[in-house]
Amino acid sequence: MTLRQKWPPLTGDLIIEGDCADVLPTLPDASFQLVYIDPPFNTGRVQQRRTVRTVRTVRDDDGDRTGFAGRRYATTETSRRAYLDVHDDYLGMLEPLLHETRRLLSATGTLYLHIDYREAHAVKLLLDHVFGPEAFLNELIWAYDFGGRAKDRWPAKHDTIFVYVRTPGGHFFDQDAVERIPYLAPGLVGPEKAARGKLPTDVWWHTIVPTNGAEKTGYPNQKPEGILRRIVQASSRAGDQVLDFFAGSGTTGAVAAELGRRFVLVDRNPEAVDVMRRRLPGATVVNGPS
Repeated sequence: MTLRQKWPPLTGDLIIEGDCADVLPTLPDASFQLVYIDPPFNTGRVQQRRTVRTVRTVRDDDGDRTGFAGRRYATTETSRRAYLDVHDDYLGMLEPLLHETRRLLSATGTLYLHIDYREAHAVKLLLDHVFGPEAFLNELIWAYDFGGRAKDRWPAKHDTIFVYVRTPGGHFFDQDAVERIPYLAPGLVGPEKAARGKLPTDVWWHTIVPTNGAEKTGYPNQKPEGILRRIVQASSRAGDQVLDFFAGSGTTGAVAAELGRRFVLVDRNPEAVDVMRRRLPGATVVNGPS
């Protein structure tokens, strides 16, 4: 099945294999209540990760690792997922996509753009230019404590998520739908408040996807469902449509489906589409315009 030049009103859940720059102009105006994107961070290198169960281990006295009771084993990598994260003109790549995003958002809709320190300062100015500074809602900080440990500077242990709305002052936000978190000092707020928990602030402490966790797909830079769940709960309703056009492992779609939202996921990487096809078997997979 191939993506048509212009969609009719969107129905059902879709995974579109294609370049988002080609796909977005074919989608109808004001179709989405929520857009979440996690574009490449422009790290200047190939992002890659072995897929789940892609290392074969056999007994070998001359092997490369030691197992139980001192036995030696040889390991062979059978596959690896990767994508190139290099953009000579990062803002030039992103700007037309943000203009399309603004067109695609409903009047009450919200954009969440996930980025890291390399481009966050410049992307914030670009978002102000496209949406208007009055459309800025939040700068969310996702803090975690895993990964590399720099020895010559403070280790980078957070990402930034910029939140912009289509209509300043007219956006949808349901704080009552968001899962609450424990108070750090429950003894200071009393038993009733402590039992209820508190609404998360703009700093979110949440682990990365655990290496051996059930949600792990093996796709590089997969984001945890807990982060997306909070976003989808707050900024969309049951039955609303959610878009992610750098969909990667499909976490946005998995969470949207769990919470009763519809989704459209776009990615040009066939490996990403393959992961999403298996993770979201109820979605229709189509090819984008060529």
